[in-house]
Amino acid sequence: MGVGRATLDAHEPSGAAMEAAMNDLDEVDGADEVDFAVAAYRADGDWQVAELTLDHAQDLHTLVAALRRFPLEEGAVGLVAVDEDFCLIVRVSQHETRLMLSDITAATEWALAAEAVELLGLPLPEDDEDEPEPAGDLDLLSDLGMSALDLAVLLDDDDAYPDEMLSDVARVLGFGDLFDDAVGLASA
Repeated sequence: MGVGRATLDAHEPSGAAMEAAMNDLDEVDGADEVDFAVAAYRADGDWQVAELTLDHAQDLHTLVAALRRFPLEEGAVGLVAVDEDFCLIVRVSQHETRLMLSDITAATEWALAAEAVELLGLPLPEDDEDEPEPAGDLDLLSDLGMSALDLAVLLDDDDAYPDEMLSDVARVLGFGDLFDDAVGLASA
């Protein structure tokens, strides 16, 4: 179901690589309207959720840098929703950065999604005729309790909004209430 696998080494995305990727994406209009961005991580075995500023989610380089501030024993997980259109999950560990974009077609409208597609090494969708499908590493949360298949099924729900998808992910991983509180959702 997912297109491509994202595994960036610990030194990616570099400033030069990010700048080159963004220069290739000049045709994507407008600033991203980030609904929310949070970081989830384990401290002493317990999940913690911290809100990130919206500025942290304007580009992947800044988001990854923000996630690296958190304990990385199991990897910090960044959860970002943009304009009720798509979501992005980024997992940063000591040695790698992995990401998953909920809908590759969002790259035709949103710079953050286009940047993710570029870093995944995938071509930008040609137009809106492409079918929405996830791009990246659907397996990035499997060791935390959410299999690639379960994530793919969740992302395949055309009626679910990105915040609902991410809330379901958080619930499966064990920090659903903390996530819902952080982003202002009523707990299911």
